[in-house]
Amino acid sequence: MNKAEILIIDDEPQIRKLLQINLESNDYKVIQASQGKEGLILAANHPPDLILLDIGLPDKSGHELLKELREWYNNPIIILSVQDNETDIVSALDNGATDYLTKPFRTGELLARIRSAIRRSQNTENNSKLISGEIEIDFVARTVKRNGETIKLTSTEYNLLALFAKNEGKVLTHQFLLKEVWGYSYQSETQYLRVFVGTLRKKLENNPNNPKHILTESGVGYRFE
Repeated sequence: MNKAEILIIDDEPQIRKLLQINLESNDYKVIQASQGKEGLILAANHPPDLILLDIGLPDKSGHELLKELREWYNNPIIILSVQDNETDIVSALDNGATDYLTKPFRTGELLARIRSAIRRSQNTENNSKLISGEIEIDFVARTVKRNGETIKLTSTEYNLLALFAKNEGKVLTHQFLLKEVWGYSYQSETQYLRVFVGTLRKKLENNPNNPKHILTESGVGYRFE
């Protein structure tokens, strides 16, 4: 099996070296760039399986580079940054980041998120069904089953769940979810979203107060696992 290739775009030599050691010891092939323009060229010449991107680059904003990459690059991009404020995180996720980890990060957690992101990316995007634990979603028939029994969902509930499922493992911001399901005029109605998420949890989760499928990312949005 070919090794998955990961491109690191980060201006800190110590971080790049640490990442290289840990990634290569876990059987990944690593390429590196210390500046945004260099990273963009490397990604364009030979698109990697995943990109680890720092926000604070010396030649251009990581946010701008993320937007440029997302014009054509469809594989996972995980942000690694010292910036841990909500604005930066939400902006990165809204601009197409797959995930966001703040420095200093735990190596084990980063490796787990890389494995998860690559696994999902390698799955066929046009799968007609998704099975997550006891939940089965048929995107063609627009049906949802839990432990083999059909769950009745309203059209809006189904659309919200399908959006979660098609972005499995990815943090989706409140604004993104509201825009995609209800439209631009609802992007500030976070309470509205919480009500529908609560209803979905009651129908899908064994314990809605301790969900294992629709997870809350505090202050940012939700993640479906």
